Amino acid sequence: QVQLVESGGGLVQAGGSLRLSCTPSGRTFSSYRMAWFRQAPGKEREFVAAISWSGGRTYYADSVKGRFTISRDNAKNTVYLQMNSLKPEDSAVYYCAAGSGGYYPSPVSYDYWGQGTQVTVSS
Repeated sequence: QVQLVESGGGLVQAGGSLRLSCTPSGRTFSSYRMAWFRQAPGKEREFVAAISWSGGRTYYADSVKGRFTISRDNAKNTVYLQMNSLKPEDSAVYYCAAGSGGYYPSPVSYDYWGQGTQVTVSS
């Protein structure tokens, strides 16, 4: 059974930082594009950031550009999302996803998903 396991979520004050981690189990994802999405209550799942299989290309939603950084360590089979200068509107469940192609901001381009980790930013 292939799983993506997220960790690192929690409660933080506005302006603070968190680092999310995503570790796949059951297989290696070193050849997959990895991404983070988020979903707030009552809203659709939205793209946050993506990284190519090599780590050479990264993509960000405009709302997080300059504040969030996605990275990966293929030797550790782990993907990270460093989140700085957090705002209350960043509060959501954050999901890790893995895909082998397609349009990077579209959820349908990803074949594997984690269960999500809650991030809450207080004002």
